[in-house]
Amino acid sequence: MYCQSRLNPLTLRTATKNWRFAAAITILLIMGSTPTFAQLHTAPRNGPIGSWRTVGSVEAGFQADHKEIIVHGFNDFRRIKFKVTGAPLNLQRLVITYQNGTPEQIEVRHSIPEGGESREIDLPGAGERRVRRIDFWYDTKGFLKGRAHVTVFGMK
Repeated sequence: MYCQSRLNPLTLRTATKNWRFAAAITILLIMGSTPTFAQLHTAPRNGPIGSWRTVGSVEAGFQADHKEIIVHGFNDFRRIKFKVTGAPLNLQRLVITYQNGTPEQIEVRHSIPEGGESREIDLPGAGERRVRRIDFWYDTKGFLKGRAHVTVFGMK
């Protein structure tokens, strides 16, 4: 005897769509939790010349890592500095990419204590070049102290 099982085409189509949706959501969640994809888009507010304004903030993990901040808006900074809370941080180097695509590598090698700030870092070409992106490499000082919250400030 021959037995033929027939699935309802509508049920099969719905099951396929649900499976694809679940797979897409899973992939997005995995990508979103991976530190290599971590980046922040920010638009600093305008303010008086000579005042510090917040460019952006990111969380720094327990091991050597890299973060980037994409800057939009008022971004022709003369200087930048970093403030660290939550845990100490070793700031290794920066790469500032300007609006025209020119990157500038700055060796920092500065240990910033919890609650402390980096030195003020002068950016050459002040007023002539707008900052498009700030990349920085760091490592934290021990996993028992928690994550470091890093805030970048810019001055016109």
